[in-house]
Amino acid sequence: MKPQKGDVIKRRALFLAVCLAFSFTATTGFAKDDDANLSKLGAFKRTDTGPMKRVAQGGQYAENLKKMLQQIKLPEGFKIDLFAIVPDARGMAVSRNTATVWAGTLKNTVYSVNDRDMDNVADTVDEFSPSVKFDLPAGACYSPDGFLFIAERNRVMMFPAAEYFQLGSDTVAIPIVKQGNLIPPEEESYNHTARACVIGPDNRIYITLGQPFNVTPPEKVDLYRKIGIGGIVSFTRDGADRRVEATGIRNSSGLAFNPKDKSLWFTDNQTDGMGDETPPGELNRVPKPGTWFGFPYYGGGEVRTDDYKGKPIPKELADKYVKPQVEMVAHAADLGMMFYTGKMFPAKYQNAIFDAQHGSWNAVKPRGARVMVTYLDDKGNAVKTEPFAEGWMNAEGYYLGRPVDVQQYVDGSILVSDDKAGAIYRISYQGK
Repeated sequence: MKPQKGDVIKRRALFLAVCLAFSFTATTGFAKDDDANLSKLGAFKRTDTGPMKRVAQGGQYAENLKKMLQQIKLPEGFKIDLFAIVPDARGMAVSRNTATVWAGTLKNTVYSVNDRDMDNVADTVDEFSPSVKFDLPAGACYSPDGFLFIAERNRVMMFPAAEYFQLGSDTVAIPIVKQGNLIPPEEESYNHTARACVIGPDNRIYITLGQPFNVTPPEKVDLYRKIGIGGIVSFTRDGADRRVEATGIRNSSGLAFNPKDKSLWFTDNQTDGMGDETPPGELNRVPKPGTWFGFPYYGGGEVRTDDYKGKPIPKELADKYVKPQVEMVAHAADLGMMFYTGKMFPAKYQNAIFDAQHGSWNAVKPRGARVMVTYLDDKGNAVKTEPFAEGWMNAEGYYLGRPVDVQQYVDGSILVSDDKAGAIYRISYQGK
């Protein structure tokens, strides 16, 4: 049935109201000052923080999740299992020695997930380093030499030897980018603040900085481009030598380096309110530092935003413009991503990109809630994208789960976080 004119007007009014609410930035800044605890931790002194909270595993909730996973569709020979119950699980990082998985959240907790008997099911899920007062610690990444990094709304924390400081509430914790120095405090928001991070082949830490608006207002464009909001920034591992690596990005929550050619790739969530099927989401490749990816002139792909339609693109930006490698389904919300380097999966998946589609919040026809795979050619360009794991949305269009991140586990399987179900799943290959 065709929607009536009054219904369309109401929907547009509701959408504009939501976007306006999402655009308000926080004015109170970071309310939980924990400098005293960080000073003690840096000096290897106790903070007398209460015990870590442990998340119960098993039980009826776990059985319900296992039942739900029975409807997930995978290519022949693959299997999906429940790895752990982890409330609000977002970005993940996997350690090298103990196989610990750290999971960030968009609340105030980071979890350490441990499969202690190595049977591919987590035995314990604990609150990690509760002596640190986290603020939206969604981004987690791990260096080859054993350092954990957590990217928060407006701070970046480093945890040396994090694998070996999981038995108590106190952990060596160093703010390499201090509170209020990742972005200007007056630009803090509750919208588009899910940072992603990765350690590059140059040993620098790369971090996504989503801009908070649906479409950036003109008066913010120059400031954001200068400091890297709506872009990707990098630092040395001690937080020095800040660089803006890429701009023109609306809201990225996933990035990874191609291990073959060392190029940086990222996902990008595009402009809302332009229709169910437009503009497309993006999977992008950064050919060199300083490139521009179109936003806010383009809402996704080369679809112009309503706000900037008809406005000429400045030559300094147009000369640096890079088209997306893949145009994804509109509003499917592609988030975390990784390159597959393991030995468990068939050869066709070697160096392929896996990314998680979180699903739309406002599309009339629901979409997403699946894991995609993208194959590359010999030159490192995307040639084909297809669903890899799907079924987290039922026939009525309700999300049973919402995949957020995809990371490779120590045995070559892949882990998928789900912030709706509060879980991490493990996808393995069993063969034909």
